[in-house]
Amino acid sequence: MKGRERNAGQRSDGQLITALDIGSWKVSALIAERRDDGTIAVLGTGQRESRGVKRGYIADMGATEIAVREAVEGAERMAGINIEDVWVSFSAGGLVSKLASVEVELGGHRIEQEDIDRLLAKGNGSIDPEGRMVLHAQPALYTLDGLNGVRKPLGLHADRLAVDIHVVAADGSPVRNLDLCVRSAHLEVKSIVAAPVATGMACLSEEERELGVALVELGAGVTNVSLFAGGQLVGLASLPIGAADITDDIATTFGTRRQQAERLKCFFGSATATPRDNHDMIEVQPISAEDDGAEGVRITRAQLIAVIRQRLEQLMGEIGGALKALGFTGPIGRQVVLTGGGAELKGIADYAQQALGRAVRVGRPRGLSGMPEAHGGPGFAALAGLIHYAASDPVDLRQLMPAEQTVVRAAGPAMLGRLIQAVRQGF
Repeated sequence: MKGRERNAGQRSDGQLITALDIGSWKVSALIAERRDDGTIAVLGTGQRESRGVKRGYIADMGATEIAVREAVEGAERMAGINIEDVWVSFSAGGLVSKLASVEVELGGHRIEQEDIDRLLAKGNGSIDPEGRMVLHAQPALYTLDGLNGVRKPLGLHADRLAVDIHVVAADGSPVRNLDLCVRSAHLEVKSIVAAPVATGMACLSEEERELGVALVELGAGVTNVSLFAGGQLVGLASLPIGAADITDDIATTFGTRRQQAERLKCFFGSATATPRDNHDMIEVQPISAEDDGAEGVRITRAQLIAVIRQRLEQLMGEIGGALKALGFTGPIGRQVVLTGGGAELKGIADYAQQALGRAVRVGRPRGLSGMPEAHGGPGFAALAGLIHYAASDPVDLRQLMPAEQTVVRAAGPAMLGRLIQAVRQGF
């Protein structure tokens, strides 16, 4: 099974893109085709339970490899083709986001592509090896003679041209483990993409990314809080807490299995409470029931919601702290978008809006035709985002970097504030 080629007779006139999202709760794959008219059509999807991933990290190589194989094979069967390479998301804790600025003198002449290339090449000098692996090194906004927020400097005149470079980096070992796991399933890794970068392309509008918005991905084991401005991700924080912690709380409190606890959360759980919840009864199957035939216990829906809200209170507190640390406060800190599997909890947007004091909506993947209804929820935003990211053909300075260079020098909150301010002034 060394080589993976299309089945005979299965031809595609467009570009095939395969996305693979390896999460703590599920492993999912999606095969799509970018057509000549720019549209993207879903050809096949696959999903398996994730058994070898903890807090986004590969903890069991064999179990994860099996899940990857089965998820991809499910997508291949639906699409009727075999694929060779995949775009893989990375959402483990430890992701860091940095900004650096570089500048070149132009002497007032008209900016040519060679000047931009020289500036970006100089930007590599701002990336130093500090024990991390670069996932993205992308130019954000340009500055002409002190004028911030320029998107396309080509053809303009300036004495000085500068650019802010946004770098997303991660600890090297988890990334290498992810790469090895996918390759062990006889798949080539096209690129490993930070989940917030991909997810933002799937469920944020272009205007939201321009004006400034916070994206909160409520994963099973990790919650990523990211800030977008000027069309780019400009700030990132990872929290080692997620929706699976709510499931574990339910399982522990009511003495039931995780699978049953997840069902209770999805079907009966909510982030908001009503007086009726004190009268609605739910039957819970205890762990001991399978061994000694014990009958199920009955709880009120209010008891279940109380357990959920206790963990949500902690989670929203940490999210609020992360937003403040990223500088997402005051007039710029208005809009928050929730996504990820945890965002499927009933009433989560209303709860978050009250807890964070900001406008909150749930972000779902969009822009893909033929997406199955079962994969249209916020839990599949990262998967769809990988397709959008691959189709956008992004500019990445890693193509100009020596392999051993890994991370950018830290840039303080002032640079982030300057970037946000430049966006605000532009609009």
